[in-house]
Parts: sequence; structure tokens; C-alpha cells
Amino acid sequence: MAVPVGVAVPALDVDQFLADGFDLRQQLGQFLGLSPEQLEQKLPKSTADLAALHPGAFDPDQAGSFYEETVGTAHLLELAAWHLGSADYIADTLRLQASFARGQVLDFGGGIGSHALAAAALPQVERVWFVDLNPHNRAFVAARAQSLGLERKVSCLRDLCDPALPAQFDTVICLDVLEHLADPSAQLHTFAERMTPSATALLNWYFFKGYAGEYPFHFDDLALVETFFRTLQTRFLEVFHPLLITTRAYRLMA
Repeated sequence: MAVPVGVAVPALDVDQFLADGFDLRQQLGQFLGLSPEQLEQKLPKSTADLAALHPGAFDPDQAGSFYEETVGTAHLLELAAWHLGSADYIADTLRLQASFARGQVLDFGGGIGSHALAAAALPQVERVWFVDLNPHNRAFVAARAQSLGLERKVSCLRDLCDPALPAQFDTVICLDVLEHLADPSAQLHTFAERMTPSATALLNWYFFKGYAGEYPFHFDDLALVETFFRTLQTRFLEVFHPLLITTRAYRLMA
């Protein structure tokens, strides 16, 4: 599944992300059929618009269907606003990814694809498997990969049950996702089972609904969080990196 020898793969460096988010505005406007002016009107209120879709108290088991069926393209706008407005922070996560990513890379819940695209451009990466429940996210990332000449190294799939996925990964990337899961501890176990013995996982989380409830779609139950950290400490060993960001690097506990 690697790119054929002799096929050129474009480079996507951090400077390019800082300049234009890998051409994010133009790609998103084209994908959503919005003019530049319409897009700029929607981006600042995208977080509030996404939060407004949340039904309030709901069955945690329905979280998956909420992201797959309810949020539609609202999540694309919210994520784009976050990546553009916090470009310095995202750039550091891309620097971290470049230090560890190699081989077969899983980008779990990859959103708008900034990390998947940057990883695919790395020569030490054979292929990026972008997994996301939201069909609009998958379609957008596939379109972005095509426009950037990276389609041979990026596969967009719905879930980890897809038989096209490799049995194990050399790198796992899961950023700003775990707090959206009703059972993030179970997801850690799944990652551990799908990692090669020398694999690295890049993870972060934010189990907090916000000071004003602006993140109603995050889980913050104390028991859930404590179970998550117990699982993390049991199955993974943290690998130090010098970047002052929330994303952490882990390898499997021996």
C-alpha cells in the first residue's frame, strides 16, 4: 500500500501550515460552496453553531450517531476556525508528529485532515489511514488530499472495523477526540492492541465542558476520567518531548 517508487510526493512543512493551513480556506470554501466572504462570516461563530446542535442531556451511547449524522458540515467549520485561529499551537503538534510518525499511520478522528495530510507528506510514512465517523469530514479530507497530490498516500475510512486497514500501525494519532467518546478507556485498549511493539501514539484530551458550557459534547464524568487515566498508566509509557503543548507521546508498556 506504499506509494510506488518514482512517484513524487509533495512536501507540506510547518511554514506552509502557518501561512495558509495547507490552503484550508480555499479548499473549505470550494467544498461547501461558499464565497470567501460567506466563509469569513461563518468561521467566527462556528463553535457556537456547533454547540447549538447538541440536544443537551443525551444517552452517551448515542454520541457516535451524533457526530456521524447530526453535526453535518458544522464540525468542518468549527475545526477550521480552531486550526486557523490557533495555528501556532497546531504547528507544534505537526512538529511533534514529524518527530515520531513513520510507516503505517492511523489518524483516528482526524477532522479536517491537517495532521493526516502533513503525515502523508513525510518520506518515512508509507500510508496514512484517516478514520472518522463524519462522512463530510472523510469527503473533505479526500478532496484535500487530491488537491495537494497526496491521494496515493491517504485512505479515508469510517471506523477501525474496515478490512482495508492494516492489522497494526507504527504510529497512532488521536488529537482532540478522546473527550468526545463515551468510553475513552476502551479506545486506549483498542489502540494498544493495534500498535506494533515499537509504535508511538500521539494523544491529547480535554475532559471539560467549558466554563460557560461551550463544549457540551465533551464528557467529564469523574469516574470515566479516572478510569481513563488508570488505563493510560497501565498500558502506556510516556515518551518525553520538549514541546510545551498538551499532546503527549506514548509507547506500549513493556
